[in-house]
Amino acid sequence: MSVNVGAIQPAEWAGRKGKTAIDKRPVAEAKIGKLGLSGDEISDLEHHGGEFQAVYAYAVEDLAFWSAELGRTLEPGNAGENLSVSGVDTQALVIGQRLRVGGAVLRVTAPRVPCQVFAGFWDVRGLVKKFTVIGRTGAYFAVEEEGEVRAGDPIETLSTPAHGVTIADVFDFVGRNSRERAPLLLTAIADLPPKVQGWVREHA
Repeated sequence: MSVNVGAIQPAEWAGRKGKTAIDKRPVAEAKIGKLGLSGDEISDLEHHGGEFQAVYAYAVEDLAFWSAELGRTLEPGNAGENLSVSGVDTQALVIGQRLRVGGAVLRVTAPRVPCQVFAGFWDVRGLVKKFTVIGRTGAYFAVEEEGEVRAGDPIETLSTPAHGVTIADVFDFVGRNSRERAPLLLTAIADLPPKVQGWVREHA
């Protein structure tokens, strides 16, 4: 529905760094490269970006949910997402699932874990806790094939791993500390980001 990029800007609510690029705005098109979208900047490279968080997608249906919840209208890009998608339940995406989006091929890697910068951006007290309870996290992707993407491009599933471990399952483990999920996630270990692989092995 929308392709969004952001520039690093100073922000008092952005924590110790005092700057962030979470405020994404729609553009006509962008090239998806191995480390993200052309024209998109990342302020906190310690926690964001990189090969396994190259692209972030959020559903417009989830934006509509939060709009109703907060009593204000959220627009595409307002969750800090690069791709605002429609008709895709991001929580049900399977880790390792491969999708063709426009001219690019993306691979599902992990859920978004909310942080205080996100809460500051929305200016909602207690948002991290509320977001964690509700669990509409969106999904991160690695880039298997670079390519151009624009609003209106179709999204097509190319392959889905048989293990069936979803974004929601991983968020239970990494976001809600549900360590009993570790044996399940172990079945998807090869498709998880290295950091999550380590946590799963530690608790399995």
